[in-house]
Amino acid sequence: ETAVLSGEAALNSLLITVPAVLLSTLLGALSGYALAFSRWRAGSRALSNLLVLAAFIPLQLFLYPAVLGLAWVGLFGSLAGAVLAHVVFGLPLTTILFKGHFEQLPRELLRAAQIDGAGFVRTFFAVVLPVSMPLCAVVMLLQFTGIWNDFIVGLVFAGAENRPMTVQLTNIVGTTFGERAYNVEMASALFTAALPLLVYFYSGHLFVRGVLSGAVKG
Repeated sequence: ETAVLSGEAALNSLLITVPAVLLSTLLGALSGYALAFSRWRAGSRALSNLLVLAAFIPLQLFLYPAVLGLAWVGLFGSLAGAVLAHVVFGLPLTTILFKGHFEQLPRELLRAAQIDGAGFVRTFFAVVLPVSMPLCAVVMLLQFTGIWNDFIVGLVFAGAENRPMTVQLTNIVGTTFGERAYNVEMASALFTAALPLLVYFYSGHLFVRGVLSGAVKG
């Protein structure tokens, strides 16, 4: 039974992590791009300060309002609700990282795109985003680590039928009845940590390259 539940939990973790990482990275890039090149300097600065504050406020303070909001739209207790919660909670940090990076880009690059007839959105996808791939790698790896290893969002928002691996692992280790199956606990822990280890093993050089190129500067 444990092996079957582990397989379901692994699938749930993937169904939560992959779309949450992609959406939070894309939306953070768009938000950071809009703030970095906004003509409303005072408003952009004030909103950036609010995002910095939101990034360091404990997640637990937002749980109850988030539960009410997701319940109101009918997404509470679902995989989509967990994905949306991760995207919203991760958006301040991803926006700050992208904004700091985009502000370092030469303005001549944007002016050249505008001269060629590219609009605001086309400039982002055709010019700004391609030259920001090192930052995208950094943000995606940071988001992947945080979302895959998350416990509280999966426990609160995913629902009993959609529990990710971290929640199931806690249930296995925290069992107080019967004989303790330490081999199952260790296997479950290794199984949970396997994918992050593989991701960092094969893409860790992208993270280092992004940091060294100034991806987290700003």
